[in-house]
Amino acid sequence: MGMGMTLGSHLTPLARSHIEQADVVFAALSDGTVEMWLQRMHPDVRSLQSYYAEGKSRRITYQQWVDLMMFEVRAGKKVCGVFYGHPGIFAWSPHKVIEVARAEGFAAHMEPGISAEDCLYADLGIDPGRFGCQHFEASQLLFYERRIDPTGYLILWQVGLVGDLSLKRFSTGPAYRQVLVDLLSKDYPLDHEVIIYRCATLPIQKPRIHRIVLRDLPDVTLTAEETVILAPASPLKPNLAMRERLADLDKEYSIA
Repeated sequence: MGMGMTLGSHLTPLARSHIEQADVVFAALSDGTVEMWLQRMHPDVRSLQSYYAEGKSRRITYQQWVDLMMFEVRAGKKVCGVFYGHPGIFAWSPHKVIEVARAEGFAAHMEPGISAEDCLYADLGIDPGRFGCQHFEASQLLFYERRIDPTGYLILWQVGLVGDLSLKRFSTGPAYRQVLVDLLSKDYPLDHEVIIYRCATLPIQKPRIHRIVLRDLPDVTLTAEETVILAPASPLKPNLAMRERLADLDKEYSIA
């Protein structure tokens, strides 16, 4: 289940019920304060954060999380995995443990939560229905040939880790971000505004919103939790042929 992004305010009554009724709760949350708050709701909360380690592949860590949860499921316990934000977004383990549990005949369910994407739209005043949005994990944008549409918003996740093939690092340096800038400069001018965003995780915090230009992105220190947003760089171009076709349909099916 998802805890949401901001402590307390994003937790739904149904999610709270799942936590309180579980036999054991595993937690992968945004910080220690949120974890301490969760421990007030259940006597057996087990943190998953200690399985991270510098130089250790995150693939190993995430598989360990699955193994830990499935061990308790196989023992006949009702298990609740609590993840910050939405448990199905940028989270391999929740999807995998549900897949494994169902394959072994156990009932498994994912309860959604408010994600960083949801907070981003609210904090930055972006309506994804106005121009459209493309979302990419930043490294995936480099590793594969993807088509960028500069007439909509471009939202890049985990730019602080961009270019890391090893899954063992918690950040990459300016040279890696320069590769990203070189790719983006094919569709955006170097003086195009870039927004660096991080949502609030505690009620006393405010979201972090920092504006720079694209050329300066390599020189800014970024964490994995910060998101990079580029507003549209080109206007929407009308598709005249399609509009004409639709106009013909309107005439054909119009009510006299």
